[in-house]
Amino acid sequence: MRILKISDVYFPRVNGVSTSIRTFARELQQQGHEVTLIAPAYPTPLDDHFEVIRIPSRYLFVDPEDRLMQRRSLRRHLPELHRRNFDIIHIHTPFAAHYEGIWLSRQLGIPVVETYHTYFEEYLDKYLPWLPRKVLRYAARQFSRTQCAVLDAMVVPTRPMLDVLHGYGITAPASIIPTGIPAGAFSSGDGTRFRARHNIATNRQLMLYVGRVAYEKNIGFLLRVIDRVRRSHPRSLLVIAGEGPATRHLRRLSTSLGLDHHVRFVGYLSREHDLPDCYAAGDVFTFASNTETQGLVLLEAMQAGTPVVSTAVMGTAEVMADRRGGLVATEDVDDFADKVCRLFDDPALHARLRAQAAAKAAGWSVRATTARLLEVYEGCTAAYAGDRNGAIESA
Repeated sequence: MRILKISDVYFPRVNGVSTSIRTFARELQQQGHEVTLIAPAYPTPLDDHFEVIRIPSRYLFVDPEDRLMQRRSLRRHLPELHRRNFDIIHIHTPFAAHYEGIWLSRQLGIPVVETYHTYFEEYLDKYLPWLPRKVLRYAARQFSRTQCAVLDAMVVPTRPMLDVLHGYGITAPASIIPTGIPAGAFSSGDGTRFRARHNIATNRQLMLYVGRVAYEKNIGFLLRVIDRVRRSHPRSLLVIAGEGPATRHLRRLSTSLGLDHHVRFVGYLSREHDLPDCYAAGDVFTFASNTETQGLVLLEAMQAGTPVVSTAVMGTAEVMADRRGGLVATEDVDDFADKVCRLFDDPALHARLRAQAAAKAAGWSVRATTARLLEVYEGCTAAYAGDRNGAIESA
């Protein structure tokens, strides 16, 4: 198939959407399909293993990490896109990419699929705090209903997210397809090498967070957890791997809690080189976000054999549903800290969950999830062709 993807974000912008796009695109190419992505141009250029059409973009005041594609520049590519004879367009974000993706699907005469990556109802108030939460939730629901009504099909990463959309009254055909994990991507890291690189003693008990350093990720809660853990485990350390708009705030909070010797910010890590080592270095992977549509980092940590302590909300609830590979905690500092300490103190439990984690991650392979995505694409193209033939016959 010839697949055209469009997104408001992509690397070097680091987040789950970028990871999902790259993971599926590379696997689709390996299976013999052609993939082209339309995405914003960033000040820092980046090469990839598939075709990316970079559109001139400008800064967004509400989120300095993101960019807004210029519509006029994007539409100049229409003649070229016409010549390429794409079979389907797949939208990955609900901003300019959604509206331009719908426009392109009509201009090119091809069906359109969209992945619902972000739980906006629990997200917008972190970036628009001056507006009433009730107003934002209503707007998010209306926004989602309107956008989903014009799709041929939807993809959602987990059942809880699909249940939310059904609760909104959305009836577009939807398939649950999580982002898979490439085989072996995080299973061969060297934790000792990571600790040496960052001057972390091998006998320090390491809590790990990997992901965007953003307000909606609830990292401030993890700072309070390590504050509790250090009372019984004075050599414990929380490593925060990632970058984002909350970094300065969290550094100040860490200092105010007296945690400068118990928290280490290591910044963005290369997924291909540094991140596997980081996962391998952790004794426990910790996560407390309430807005995840999937919680992909939990599976990445599990593939590395690192047991997880996480809350179970939305996407993380699905990952943690079988209680294999980790412990589920509530969003209560004492409860969460107690579960971290259990894994620090019980080698047998840690070893059992470590083995479960690696086995569990193997069941979320990108090859299997890509096969399901192709079924959605093929179903859409067949239905679209049937509708067009029926319209021609009626005329």
